Parts: sequence; structure tokens; C-alpha cells
Amino acid sequence: MNIHRMDHVSINVNDLAGTKEFFLDLGLQVHAEWELGGEQLDRIVGLKGVKTECVGLGMPDGETWIELVKYHSPLNETAHQQPSPNTLGIIHICFAVEDLDAIIAKLKKRGTEIFSEIEQYEESYKLCYVRGPEGIILELAEKLG
Repeated sequence: MNIHRMDHVSINVNDLAGTKEFFLDLGLQVHAEWELGGEQLDRIVGLKGVKTECVGLGMPDGETWIELVKYHSPLNETAHQQPSPNTLGIIHICFAVEDLDAIIAKLKKRGTEIFSEIEQYEESYKLCYVRGPEGIILELAEKLG
């Protein structure tokens, strides 16, 4: 038994259009959009009466996707909490980027929360954490050399 690759990361959101636009601005591309519901999906996710709207976003090479999911039903009544980088669980997604300085400048103009200034880690990376829509934390990493 072998794991071949990571297929996708799913992110549940309320503002599907706004979150999609944020990731498009970062340079991801829409690979698919769809709606799902019905008994089979209910069994797959372990809920009743599931109706979703989804956007599959990925890099130009198409290998790994981010799947944005808006649940129309059942609704989640839990209040949304803003995680911090040290919150337990899966907290952030890291993207390898080119020209981190330009990306951060663009995100600042957009009003995106920047956790820190750009930091250089040894001689290998320039790094920065940002918070996107829906509280999503991204680490942006530019490989040096």
C-alpha cells in the first residue's frame, strides 16, 4: 500500500466568491466548479441533507488543488474562530512563490492581515505569514539562490 501524492486540501467557507477571488489574485487558477448534494454525498461526509457549492483551484501545473466548499446545508452553527499560527491542528497552507516582496505589497494594499514583515530564514528562504478571508492562514515562501 502506497500513498501516491496529496490530491487536495478542502477549506470550508461562507464567502465562496470572495475567497475564490483572493486565491485567484495570488495566481491560482480555477480548474473546476460544481454543486453536489444527495444521499451518496450524505454517506460520504456523514451528514444528512448535504448541499454544497465547490471551486477547485490549483497551480498552473494542475497537480495539487485547494477545494473551496460552501455548505448550503446543513448549516454549521458554530461561531467562526480566528486561529493563530500556534493553534493546534491543521492551521496553515504554505505556497512557494516568486517575488515575495511584490506579493506582500499587493496583499497589504488589499487590506490583508500580515502577521510579520518578510523574514529571511538563513540563506534559504524569505518567509511571511498572512491571514486571508475566512481566517485562512497562508505561509508564503520564496526560495533564495
